[in-house]
Amino acid sequence: MKRIAFAILTFALAGAALPLAASAEDKVIATIDGKPITEGDLAVAESEIGSDMGTMPGPQKRVSLLEFLIDNQLFAEAAESEKLDQGADFQTRLAYLKRRALRELYFDKVIKSSVTEDEARKIYDEQVKLLKPEEEVSARHILVDTEEQAKALKEKIDKGADFAQLAKENSKDPGSKDDGGNLGYFGHGQMVPQFEDVVFKLQKGQVSDPVKTQFGWHLVKLEDRRTKQPPAFDVVKDRIMQSLLLRKAQQTAVALRAKSKIEIVDPDIKKAADERNAMIQKQSQPKPADAPTDAAKP
Repeated sequence: MKRIAFAILTFALAGAALPLAASAEDKVIATIDGKPITEGDLAVAESEIGSDMGTMPGPQKRVSLLEFLIDNQLFAEAAESEKLDQGADFQTRLAYLKRRALRELYFDKVIKSSVTEDEARKIYDEQVKLLKPEEEVSARHILVDTEEQAKALKEKIDKGADFAQLAKENSKDPGSKDDGGNLGYFGHGQMVPQFEDVVFKLQKGQVSDPVKTQFGWHLVKLEDRRTKQPPAFDVVKDRIMQSLLLRKAQQTAVALRAKSKIEIVDPDIKKAADERNAMIQKQSQPKPADAPTDAAKP
């Protein structure tokens, strides 16, 4: 909530001369001494502080945004009454906020709108083609303390006892016991080596001999074997589009800088910037081949 408080003070000081105003088609949601607060104002406030509200329910979020706008306007009017809207400090803040508003509009209207679902789908399809087939299995297990217990249970299973029922009655694994020892699907590297070495060698429906791990003694039954499927596009779409958005924003920043003449006048800042750029350039250069050591010389 620190960002909210900061935004209130910033807008109060910098926006004192900018009272909220409703356009003809903008719905009024509240008034302060007759001055309207509109849906448009609410939308701008949400773009400013909405991410700080987490998963707040919709109606509650709207109330919080309205409270923010009310405080924003009241602080602005209080600042105006103190004549804080006059002088160089106010003009500097106003110019900065204008540039920031234009930057955000450009980001939303130009960069963000250029990222399409079709583009994300193309990247997804390309990445799926590069994935190597990966085997995964579904298994159940029974975990007990001793080898003797595991052998006794194995005898019962060999005579026709139900594996899942024995797991419910005897397994000491709290995470799978109530589900008949079901571990679901998993791939290589997700289980301890002793367990994995056994389960991936079983045939479907086969039950292993007792297996010892650091957790105790296991009986393992292979339920199924399949090739792991990639995540569905809808599951990863937002992540891909966010990555695309970041890449396009970076590319746009580089292109805009390339077209501009940027000169750092402050000597201390220039020195620090030059040192940083030199370090970045050094880190990006390929490392030379290792020179021979004295021990390797004839």
